[in-house]
Amino acid sequence: MIRRRALVAAGVLTPWAASSQGAWAQSPWKGYYTTGMKQRAVRFAAGDGATLAGTLLLPRWSELQRVPGVVLIAGSGPTDRNGNNPLVPERIDLLKLLAERLAEAGIASLRYDKRGVGESTPRPTGSLAGQERFFAWDNVVGDVTAAHGELLRHDEIKSYATALLGHSEGGLLALAAAPALGAATRGTRKLHALVLAATPGRPLADIVRAQIARNAPALLEPAERTMASILTTGEVPAGLPRDQQVLFPPYAGPFLQSVLSFDPAKALAGLDLACLLLQGGADRQVVPMGDVQPLIDALGHRGASGGASGEAEVFPAVSHSLKRVAGPTDPGFAGPLAPAVGDKLVSWLRPLLGA
Repeated sequence: MIRRRALVAAGVLTPWAASSQGAWAQSPWKGYYTTGMKQRAVRFAAGDGATLAGTLLLPRWSELQRVPGVVLIAGSGPTDRNGNNPLVPERIDLLKLLAERLAEAGIASLRYDKRGVGESTPRPTGSLAGQERFFAWDNVVGDVTAAHGELLRHDEIKSYATALLGHSEGGLLALAAAPALGAATRGTRKLHALVLAATPGRPLADIVRAQIARNAPALLEPAERTMASILTTGEVPAGLPRDQQVLFPPYAGPFLQSVLSFDPAKALAGLDLACLLLQGGADRQVVPMGDVQPLIDALGHRGASGGASGEAEVFPAVSHSLKRVAGPTDPGFAGPLAPAVGDKLVSWLRPLLGA
């Protein structure tokens, strides 16, 4: 039920409220330009012919001068551009909140409905094979690349100052898309920074095992068998009980085969991009420090060898959805973005991207 649904819940955000006043007080444009932001609905093509729908949120300052831009990437499950997931009983709005916090700081963002979700191309209704192709790992990673290309298409964006921000599973997609986007071509880069928020540092198969053991231990043994089958065959076994279908949808076999075995720490270690890790100390899905330490170690190895800069911060009493929690039973879905998270994100990105 809610616990089992929470196993696949990703990340999302909430509305722009009183915190905006404090943010504007720190704005570099205070006294020079009116506060505010503007948004633009966008639609863009993915590599396989699907169409993705999203929102470009711009600081109003972009009417006078180009601004940096960030692509926001949602976590697992049927998560929309705002970070809401129908499997979660509350409205989270994480991506919307992050976008608004960035706009307050003079940084634009593009967030999008995942394929099969919201206003993006819906899931095919034909054969299982067609649905598997639609949700293949390469297509979903390609959606990140397509979103970055759409961001650069807008005249308000500085093409030399962009970043990816992935939440939870979205961080894995960011890590997978970043090598090609971050490669230097003719001395310039297409991508300049990476933010991993509540992103696991161990392969997702290990994270899922741990989540099930904590929240639904009776499912652990059958789920182990299912994951072993998916990793071997690339297909979800037929006839799974409903409890397991929530975790392993029938059409997601090829995607799950790739994402369950993807090693995020190894990917980060080989990536020559500045990186910020944001982690909630009360995260129940990606648990500090066991699930996060491999990413911190990867940043350390890069720094020791003279690689790109990196920084990590764990925020006490902050949930997987980057919200403050009131106590040990509070899942931290609702409410505003934890102020410390927004402040750290902005203080790190602003000088790096020249906002």
